[in-house]
Amino acid sequence: MEIEDLRTFVEVAGAGGVNSAARRLGLAKSIVSRRVLRLEEELGVQLLARTTRGSALTEAGALFRDRAADVCSTIEAAREEMSPEGELQGLLRIAAPASFAAQLAPSLAELGRRHPALHVHIRFNDRHVDLVAEGFDCGIRVGYLTDSNLVARKIGSLAVRLYASPDYINQHGAPGTPADILKHNAITPGTDAWTFTSGDKTVTVHPQGRFKADSAHVLVEAAVAGIGIVAMGDIVADPYVAKGALVPIMTDYKLPPVGIYIVRPPGQNPARKVRVLIDLLVQEFSTGKVA
Repeated sequence: MEIEDLRTFVEVAGAGGVNSAARRLGLAKSIVSRRVLRLEEELGVQLLARTTRGSALTEAGALFRDRAADVCSTIEAAREEMSPEGELQGLLRIAAPASFAAQLAPSLAELGRRHPALHVHIRFNDRHVDLVAEGFDCGIRVGYLTDSNLVARKIGSLAVRLYASPDYINQHGAPGTPADILKHNAITPGTDAWTFTSGDKTVTVHPQGRFKADSAHVLVEAAVAGIGIVAMGDIVADPYVAKGALVPIMTDYKLPPVGIYIVRPPGQNPARKVRVLIDLLVQEFSTGKVA
């Protein structure tokens, strides 16, 4: 039984079909299908139920999937431990927010430079990514982390402030207190709440607005265009402030900083390639190299 056949089957099971698995693996669909067929022949059972619309796991396939995944993980861990001089090998899949790509790019490039035998595949997307269902080893999340079954490691944080364009302030004024925000058009990622502190007082407001997006860069450009006020991390807003396109407002009130996290599927022992990425990013953010 070939380990590549097992790995391919695990990918097919996780991706939900041969086509999706082939795209993930960067292989021709015919190669993926041939590997699964060869595995079925060796086992003497049908692992996939194939139709004109695609394929799905049979009962036997569902039972075999977890065992196959365990075998692949064990072999990969053993290979890592026995690699000469600790050289990382295999494939590391990372999901990260597109709005944070510029800040992550130097660290991810450094990871590739340090480990020439490691294949690094990064997908930047501002939508919420299901790491398990989409086959990622880990993800990078920026924001207020919600409860989940993922294991999270905080690697840094970003200050957040309210901003507006000079044109917007000239036309509509700037809010002076949290209560004033409800009189203004807010630019947000969606249903949102802004919690402010001033001294020992904490106030939460639910801003309203007509412009929403799941990209920090789109939100900040909307603020530059004078559409409304936005709560944004300094790391994104600072270049616009430097150009005079945005102005910090309501500076007497503080918003909680957002966290930067690496998240991974649950499990006691993450793969060494994930641990290496975590260590690198912790180092980069703690020393202020990422900005």
